Amino acid sequence: MSMPALAPDRLAAAFRAVRDLSTQLIAPLSPEDAAAQSMPDASPAKWHLAHTTWFFETVVLEAAIPGYRSPFPGYRELFNSYYQAVGPQFARPQRGLITRPGLAEVLDYRQHIDQQLLALLTQGLPEPLARLVELGLHHEQQHQELLLMDLKHLFACNPLAPAYRPLSAPPPAAVAPLRWEAQSGGVVDIGNASDGFAFDNERPQHRHYLAPYALASRAVTNGEFLAFILDGGYRQPGLWLADGWSTVQREQWTRPAYWLDDAGEREFTLGGNAPLDLAAPVCHLSLYEADAYARWAGARLPTEFEWEHAARALPVEGNLLQLDGLQPRPAAAHTSGLRQMFGDVWEWTSSAYSPYPGFRPLAGVVAEYNGKFMASQFVLRGGGCVTPPGHVRTTYRNFFYPHQRWAFAGLRLARDL
Repeated sequence: MSMPALAPDRLAAAFRAVRDLSTQLIAPLSPEDAAAQSMPDASPAKWHLAHTTWFFETVVLEAAIPGYRSPFPGYRELFNSYYQAVGPQFARPQRGLITRPGLAEVLDYRQHIDQQLLALLTQGLPEPLARLVELGLHHEQQHQELLLMDLKHLFACNPLAPAYRPLSAPPPAAVAPLRWEAQSGGVVDIGNASDGFAFDNERPQHRHYLAPYALASRAVTNGEFLAFILDGGYRQPGLWLADGWSTVQREQWTRPAYWLDDAGEREFTLGGNAPLDLAAPVCHLSLYEADAYARWAGARLPTEFEWEHAARALPVEGNLLQLDGLQPRPAAAHTSGLRQMFGDVWEWTSSAYSPYPGFRPLAGVVAEYNGKFMASQFVLRGGGCVTPPGHVRTTYRNFFYPHQRWAFAGLRLARDL
């Protein structure tokens, strides 16, 4: 849900909608499902539910209610992710050890904090506090996507290949032809200058020079990536960045994450094991794999600035989070224009995640939200099939470490003109 207005009734409605979606997302889970952690980068579903609630309690309620005392004092440390200004945090790799509070208690915690927040929202909050609520809602949308990423990784570790929920099958589709869409470049505006919501890392808007370039009309497909595999792409060091080649050797990668064979016949999905759709965008790639494929294809990854410039006139719509979808879908047939810029898969760019000129973090506790992570990561653009609708924008900057593959991440090719 998009939240441009801060009127009390609209903010309260947005609050209910976002919080209700999180509850819908955990509806198919058992308490055991919700408590497990499959790797240090992931978190249990129960932790996502509690941490997003912790954010509203710690960042909003403590600021809004003088002398606020939490009825859940132990949660301040237990569900603190990385906010040093708040205090100690329970170690991230050990979140799967949090057997108590149980799922029912976490849901009670959510209900208690929700009641307090909704009472404040009904009365109307000063704009600075309303802005923090708005930030908290977009923060929860980020965690809704992370929750689905983490559940997919968790269930993929189980030899039974359990389904998170049944998924609807798309109608069979032919591969849309890949065309090159020329972009004139020049001196362009990059970043968000609107009065609506944007994360601090999207600001300030600034000027950037782009040489003429072209973007592929759609994302790279599973079938196209399969050709790279069959041509020995994972065995050719000349295609890889040095760190990427070291990672391939160490991890023994031969195909994208969740593919079940090198022949591209089946994959693991949130609906369980399924045939691989060769016309759908390839997904769950590291930056290293995306970059190697682009080299093999005689192209390159776009910069984040090229991506944003090309997308600025497009509607922000696509295959985003649908509870019965949760999979990338083939691009629609077309004769011209860019497709799949939003939804399906996040698209790796070649841009390091760094601050824009003049960047200033937010004030207060949330100063730690983005700025301190601006090192050693790369930017992805566009949104994926598990990204909540209304959460992404043309200027949205997602970021991951280059070796990470559990995000719904793929690529689009670029080339110079």
